[in-house]
Amino acid sequence: MARRIKRAYKALNFVHEKLFTVTRGRVGGTAAGMTVVRLTTVGRKSGEERVSMLTSPLVEGDTIVLVASFRGGPNHPAWYHNLKAQPEVHAMRRGRDLQMTAEILSGERRDQLWNRVVALEPRYSEYQRRTPREIPLIVLTPS
Repeated sequence: MARRIKRAYKALNFVHEKLFTVTRGRVGGTAAGMTVVRLTTVGRKSGEERVSMLTSPLVEGDTIVLVASFRGGPNHPAWYHNLKAQPEVHAMRRGRDLQMTAEILSGERRDQLWNRVVALEPRYSEYQRRTPREIPLIVLTPS
C-alpha cells in the first residue's frame, strides 16, 4: 500500500510540475494556501540541475522564504543540501522567473522569522516537534 501511495504522489507531483512549468506558475501556483515555487538547484554531487516543487509560507515582493521541513523527517531535504553548496538558484513563481541567491538563516534572525512562519502556517511547528534537527529557514532574494 505504501508503495502505491508513493507512486501516486510522485505521479501527481510530476503532473503538477509540468503544468506549473508550461503555464509559468499561473496554474498550480498555490497549494495549501501557500505560494508554489519551482526551485532549480545544482546537484552538489552530480553538478546537474535539480527541480523541486516547494511551497512558501511567506513571499514579500521578490523575496521568498522556504522552509526545509521535509515534513518533520529526520534529514534535511536534498534541495537544501544543494543550495547550501551552491546558493545561486533559479525560482519560478506566478509567471515570474527569477535568478536568486539563497541565504540560510541562523540565530536571532532565524528565530524571528520562524515565529512569523509558524504564525502563518502552524503545521511547521508540528514538523519541528517531530524532529530533533532544527528546521532550516532559507530566504531567497534576487541576484
